[in-house]
Amino acid sequence: MSERKPHVVVVGGGLVGALNTCFLAKRGFIVDLYEKRSDIRKAEHVKGRSINLALSTRGRTALRMVGLEDTVLENGIPMHARMIHDPDGSRRPILYGKEDQYIMSVDRRRLNEVLLTAAEKNPNVTCHFEHKLVSCDFKTGEAEFINNEGKRIKKTVDLIVGNDGAFSGVRKEMMKATLLDYQQQYIPHGYMELTIPPSPKDEYLMETNYLHIWPRNEFMMIALPNLDKSFTCTLFMPFEIFNSIKTEEDLMNFFRDKFPDSIPLMGEETLKQIFMSSKALPMVSIKCSPYHVEDKGLIMGDAAHAMVPFYGQGMNAGFEDCIALDEILDLYKNDFSKALPAYSETRTVDAHAICDLAMYNYVEMRKSVNSKLFLMRKKLDNLLFTIFPNSWIPLYTMILTKVLSGGMMVLLGVCALSALRICNQRGITFQTLTDKAMELWESFPPVYR
Repeated sequence: MSERKPHVVVVGGGLVGALNTCFLAKRGFIVDLYEKRSDIRKAEHVKGRSINLALSTRGRTALRMVGLEDTVLENGIPMHARMIHDPDGSRRPILYGKEDQYIMSVDRRRLNEVLLTAAEKNPNVTCHFEHKLVSCDFKTGEAEFINNEGKRIKKTVDLIVGNDGAFSGVRKEMMKATLLDYQQQYIPHGYMELTIPPSPKDEYLMETNYLHIWPRNEFMMIALPNLDKSFTCTLFMPFEIFNSIKTEEDLMNFFRDKFPDSIPLMGEETLKQIFMSSKALPMVSIKCSPYHVEDKGLIMGDAAHAMVPFYGQGMNAGFEDCIALDEILDLYKNDFSKALPAYSETRTVDAHAICDLAMYNYVEMRKSVNSKLFLMRKKLDNLLFTIFPNSWIPLYTMILTKVLSGGMMVLLGVCALSALRICNQRGITFQTLTDKAMELWESFPPVYR
């Protein structure tokens, strides 16, 4: 007699939910995937966040494990360095690490479509669109949904997995069922998406293989390349500055002062039309613990650890969650009663650390890249990495590749991660840590800043 296949409900058909479904189906599990939105593969326009994302080694490894890396990379654009745009219009590159190290600009919708299609190809997978979660019972494994026609559907399974984003319905249900610590922080900065279109000759208007950054200390703008020869720009700055721009004249005065070289690239009329018709959106960082309820409930991705986008690791960390769960299920031979607590224990600390590091990287991107001291440190970092590749790994490289073992490991990155972990354990807030760091920064003579 064959062994009964575990039956899993995955709530959320976004990037992490679709990939997680691929992983679970690969294990032979029966998977029902529920998504509250309609099938994006059939939609003309999709509402949501940025159309492009930064895919790093951490995310690529997960895609490789389900045979999708090459398919995704075919439609990606490598970015080997940051391209810094100074107020005077000059540009200067800052390599991420060695010349062969890069991140990929990928289209969010295209990636989601690839993952959903791959999941549905497995005979063990059934996708249900326009089904919103109503409730979960983590004692019985029953999940209830309501579809677009108002009909309620109940499904009883062995495991309910929440891959339903920062405002997770599964997490909300878990908080009713267990002692779940939860922390949510909105930062005082918002974001707005703008665009740089292709040239009249259908060419890129800026260097292609770079993450373009306009750092202005208190705020910044970035641009990622798209396959259609456009760039998606994202303006990050305090809400109070967004709110102070009330007229087209205010807008153009602001951009002429802060981002003058971007105006001819965007086009003045396009800039006015997009900015004045858009609203700055908030960014939230979420930490919680544990990630499971007994042997019946689990949250992953943004549902467990939403982070601000300044390391570009939200998706990559979520993809890495899928690897971590897969390895732990191997270790415990699919015994959820042992695997889920082990997943919570091993994943929580790393996830909390990357949430904090993402917040710190905003300071680096909008301010530190203007510093001579920072540029000196980056050059020293890369020099030491070249000489001692197994013993000295720059923090950014380590975050992109998740290199956490090997060599002496007496590294700047490890020190940073360890410090953040100690702060979490001792109740020291990240805000306190950054305040002290900024005090130290301001103590340096101006020539070094």
